[in-house]
Amino acid sequence: SKLQWSTAISMMLFAWLFAAFWSVMPLLGWGEYDYEPLRTCCTLDYSKGDRNYITFLFALSIFNFMIPGFIMLTAYQSIHQKFKKSGQYKFNTGLPLKTLVICWGPYCLLCFYAAVENVMFISPKYRMIPAVIAKTVPTVDAFVYALGNENYRGGIWQFLTGQKIEKAEVDNKMK
Repeated sequence: SKLQWSTAISMMLFAWLFAAFWSVMPLLGWGEYDYEPLRTCCTLDYSKGDRNYITFLFALSIFNFMIPGFIMLTAYQSIHQKFKKSGQYKFNTGLPLKTLVICWGPYCLLCFYAAVENVMFISPKYRMIPAVIAKTVPTVDAFVYALGNENYRGGIWQFLTGQKIEKAEVDNKMK
C-alpha cells in the first residue's frame, strides 16, 4: 500500500516533536548538558551520575535506543522474509540495525558506566571516541542505504559515469 501524505506528515511531525521533547528536557532540569571532554560541543553531562542523570539516561536509552532498535529488528526481519519468499534480495536487511548498535553502542555503554561509576578517570581523548563514532551515524546511514540498495547503487553509478548497469536476466524456466 502507498503511504498517504497525511500519514507521512503526521509521522514527520511526531519525529520532530519527539526529538524536541528529548532535547529540551535537559534545559528544563531533567538531565543536564555540559561540554564534551575536549570542549568542542555539548553532550549529556555524565560526570555527576546523580539520580536525575540516571533516570534521564534510562528513559532516554529505552525510548531512543531500545524501542527503535526493536522496531528496526522486527521491521527488517519482516522485509527479509518477504525478500526470501520472492527470491529478490534488494539489500542486506541486517545492516541498518548493526550500524545502529556499532555506532551508538559505545556511547550508550559509556553513559551506562557513568551511571554506576565515575568516568572522570578515563582520559578525555578516550571519552570522546564514543561521541565521535555516534556522530558519524548520518553519514554511515547514507552509505548503508545508498550503496546497500542495488537500485540506488545503479543510479549513483549512472550519475557518476553516464553508463547504465545492465541487470542479469534470470531464466524463470529453471525454477
